[in-house]
Formats: sequence, structure tokens, C-alpha cells
Amino acid sequence: MEVNNRVVVGMSGGVDSSVTAYLLKEQGFEVIGVTMRVWVDPYSKAQDDDKSCCSLKAIHDAKEVAKILGIPHYTVNLSEPFYNKIVKYFIEEYLKGRTPNPCVFCNRLIKFGDLLEKAHELGAYYIATGHYVRKEYDENRKRYLLKKGIDPKKDQSYMLYRLTQEQLKHALFPLGNYTKEEVRALAEKIGLPVADKRESQEICFIPDNDYKAFIKRQIKKDVKPGEFRDIHGNFLGYHKGIINYTIGQRKGLGLSSDRPLYVVDIDPENNVVIVGHQEDVWGEELISSNNNFISIEKLEEEIKVTAKIRYTAKEDEAIIKPYGDDKVLVRFLRPQRAITPGQSVVFYDGDVVVGGGIIEKKVR
Repeated sequence: MEVNNRVVVGMSGGVDSSVTAYLLKEQGFEVIGVTMRVWVDPYSKAQDDDKSCCSLKAIHDAKEVAKILGIPHYTVNLSEPFYNKIVKYFIEEYLKGRTPNPCVFCNRLIKFGDLLEKAHELGAYYIATGHYVRKEYDENRKRYLLKKGIDPKKDQSYMLYRLTQEQLKHALFPLGNYTKEEVRALAEKIGLPVADKRESQEICFIPDNDYKAFIKRQIKKDVKPGEFRDIHGNFLGYHKGIINYTIGQRKGLGLSSDRPLYVVDIDPENNVVIVGHQEDVWGEELISSNNNFISIEKLEEEIKVTAKIRYTAKEDEAIIKPYGDDKVLVRFLRPQRAITPGQSVVFYDGDVVVGGGIIEKKVR
């Protein structure tokens, strides 16, 4: 479609998306606010409080902000594609003994997928979100670059590493050059009622953070108990079902030992949770699959990057190189704690996101 100045802002009812809408209007864009209704869980007590971005309270707050800013606001129901693309994936990964991060797929498939399509239907060329990241176009590479936000405490580039060049072309991220404190101060200055609204740290469709109960409700059956074994294959006891465990976990194992025990691997085919000691939790190499690259077309040779294996992890130096047809071998220069299948590993060159992929397994 032709470039125009109409932009759809994904409004969650929080301070970040609200200030995003304000900034874009101040910059001369024709702003339309849209709130996604992606999930309603009748079993969740937290569904309609501030913790859920899908709650009635969130929609009400977004409408109030839109009214103050003088922009139109719509609510779109994306619950069906969200369930099929995100919730099913989340459940299936846990049942495979993996620990998924649904947000990275939601950003690519729902926010910059289905919602971007809705934006185009409304005649908007752009879609904007309240993520703390920056976007630039590199004339030499002829590629859009995704860069970290300037606020290191709020940088969300890890969550957006799966975006394509086409999606980045239509994306706007006005908060990338702001700190969270500046955003809250601006919201208060212009009189937005969400200026002091707390942030949600939970998965949006599990606002009470009880993912085990959520999965059990969704699959409508109990998960099978199985065996705990040590790294040498020795039987140690019985576990309560592999969805209850993740790599690096120490608490809740119910095993007695002269030294603390940690989950070091999960074998879903045999329904076995493998435990070891602290030193067994660390690793230096992993293989990632389902990779997506942003600053380069594809990985064709070994390169040095910094990388991190979860959103809250610190970056560390690593070497990445092609592995097989479509995978990447990642070798960290220093051991990393709890390399977890299902999580994302994201590669950086300074502030620039090179790309990333889903951790398939730890090699050593």
C-alpha cells in the first residue's frame, strides 16, 4: 500500500502505549487507537484487574486515553488467531518439556501480523507499539535495523527479534529514545489517568501467573507423573509431571540429597526429569533453530556477537556459525547458567539486533 501518515497504535491501556499515541499525534500522524481482545479466561480471578492487558479495565483505560487525546479508538477481537498461534504453542511446548516465551511469537504473529493487517484495512500504513526499541534504515545494507532502546532497564529488543523486514518497514517505536521515568513524567504532564499505572510482569493470558493450573485446565486432564533420574541414569524418585519443571529449578523437587539438586534436562519421550548439581546446570554451547535475522540476510559464516539466553539474562560474548541447513551453533566464551530449550537466544552487534532463534538444546 502507499505510504501515508495514518498509524494504528496498539493500546493496552498502559502508560507506554498511551504516551506512544500522544507522541505520534504531536508529530503530525493521523492516529487510531486499537486495543486487541485476545483472551478471556473465566477461571482466572485476575482477568479483570490491572494485571491483564486483555481485561475490561484495560479496554476502558485505553478508551479514556483516546478520548483525552482526541483520537478514535476501536477494540478488535483476535482471540481465535491468538489461541491457535500462541496459546496452543505455549501448551505444546510445555508438554514437550520445553519452556516457551510466547511474547516473541505474539509480537511477530499477532501484533505485527494480524493487527498489522487490521491496520491496513483501516487505511493505515504504520503500526506503532510502546516497546522501548529503535528502528533505523541502513542505506548501505538496504535493510531496516532494530536497535536497543536507550533505557537499559527497559530495552525490549529481545522481544522483537523475530520481526521481518516487511514488518519493520511498517513499524514505529517512538519510545526508543525515552526512559521509563521520562514516559511517566510526560504522561503526568499531559494529564493521562494511566501515568502511575503499574506494569504487568506476567504472561498476558495467565495474569495470575499459575501456568501449571492453566495448562491443566486447557488440556482437561492430569499430567502424568514420571521418574527423576540423575545424570548417570540412576533412579531417584518420582516427579509430578514435566510441565512442573524447568532447567535450573531447585525448589519443589521433593528430593533429598547431601548436596542441592537442580533440574538439568527433561526427557519428554520417556517422561524423565534429569537432575544434577550446581556445576551441571552450566553450559557453553547450544544449538538454535527457527532462526530469524534482521541486520543480515542470513548467517553464512562464523561471526562474533554478544548474546543472551533469556530476556532477563545479561549479554555475553559468543561465536555463532551456521549448523546444518538452517540451525545455528552458539558458543559462549564464558559458561551460561540454565540454557533452556524453548527460550530464545538473541544475538547483538553493539546496539543492533543481529537476529536470534529458539534454543533447541545445550551441546555442552
